[in-house]
Amino acid sequence: MKYNHALALNPYYSSSTSTVGLFPPTGLEYIATSIKGLVGKVTLMDLRYEKEYQDINNLKDFVKKEIDLLCISIRWNFSFKEICELICQMPDDIPIVVGGYKATEEVEHLFNRCPTIDIIVRGEGEETIKDIVNGVPYRDIPGISYRENGKIVHNGNRPLPDVNTIPFPDRSLRKNNYYLSLHGSRITNLTFDTVLTTRGCPYKCKFCTFSLNPLGQKRGYTERSLESVIEELKTISANVVLFSDDNFFTNPKRSEKLCDLIIENNIKKRFIVQTRIEIARYPRLLEKAEKAGFKLLLIGVESPHDKILKQFQKGFTQQKVREAFKVLNRYNFYIHGYFIYGNIGETEDEMVYIADFAKELNLDSISFHKLRVEKYSPLKELVDKTPGYYYEEEGGPVYSDQFSLKDLKRIRDKIKFRFYTISKIRNIIRKTYKSGLFTKSDLRLFYLSLPKLLYKMIKREIRKKSYILK
Repeated sequence: MKYNHALALNPYYSSSTSTVGLFPPTGLEYIATSIKGLVGKVTLMDLRYEKEYQDINNLKDFVKKEIDLLCISIRWNFSFKEICELICQMPDDIPIVVGGYKATEEVEHLFNRCPTIDIIVRGEGEETIKDIVNGVPYRDIPGISYRENGKIVHNGNRPLPDVNTIPFPDRSLRKNNYYLSLHGSRITNLTFDTVLTTRGCPYKCKFCTFSLNPLGQKRGYTERSLESVIEELKTISANVVLFSDDNFFTNPKRSEKLCDLIIENNIKKRFIVQTRIEIARYPRLLEKAEKAGFKLLLIGVESPHDKILKQFQKGFTQQKVREAFKVLNRYNFYIHGYFIYGNIGETEDEMVYIADFAKELNLDSISFHKLRVEKYSPLKELVDKTPGYYYEEEGGPVYSDQFSLKDLKRIRDKIKFRFYTISKIRNIIRKTYKSGLFTKSDLRLFYLSLPKLLYKMIKREIRKKSYILK
């Protein structure tokens, strides 16, 4: 074997939100699993749970003493500068391989900023990392950029692999379970995990780049065998499982069969899925999903307004949304809706109406995000051509002459407080019980830790106000 001990490192130990630690770094786990057996030993390290190694000197000493191949996943925008600094301080006498969505977007910057990086894996890396550890010459490995004689060489893109050829994550590599934490405190004893049963999406929503990898390659909709999915579910000890498919119910017949197999194999989990309103057309599937343990539906509504839905190419209208939710609300699911505000031509009243529309649909909770333009998003051309609309960088929020980023933040708060009233919060708690998503036992720890959480939240607000006053 070329390498004795490889470290697969998730370098994030803080979060862009107040919650952290809910789900494992699944993409990195796919990489670690791909090289297991090809190297002497694989260590999977998630810095969210490795407080000793959050000290960069301790991490550096460990790598220097134990590791001869370091693989780092850079997935998100947040903490990017801090992660670059971490990489720069790693030993420069061992190969350092970096991958992930953000790494693929920032190839040139990373090589310039981090002289310790040897290889950047662009796009999906399960096959690429196997070539690297097997000692295939760099020039013959598609999908990588690397240093050679003081220059950066970019090989051609790697074709997208068949989803059925990729082994599912080996959870025995983990050192810990994954819990929901808030402001550094665990608030339930429930454990969480993720499973990917398909890749890609057949829909063509104009704002969405989920069906593209960070190279802009379109991944067609592909399905894993149901036998493989059931085999993976049997290896999972977590109470709650997120099916991380772009749209779990894309193929209703397949989804119904999977529900049947979950029931037949007596797999007792609480499942979370992302889906579209079209699922309302299949009442028998909804009944089976409810019986199989599906508790939480995450649905992208995006906008209450037909002009925006048409702009997004969602394929449905406001009336269709209303009709779908009349059906969905007959079942005992907790339903969370996603919305986008700050769209082209949208007024403040139209943005704030998101809260009222969500209540009219009887949504249990909602998320709402500013319009953003990713590198390969079809919306990029529309924003570029519309006078008075801007974005500072790809992936950043869109703002306009009429609505600055400060204005959009103010509007966000109006939506939030219009929807999340005291009575709505009480209803959310009731619905988590009614749907079976949480039990009183699950949230006992939350109630016990509530005074501590409130103290931390108040302390954070005081620090924010003190900073503003300065």
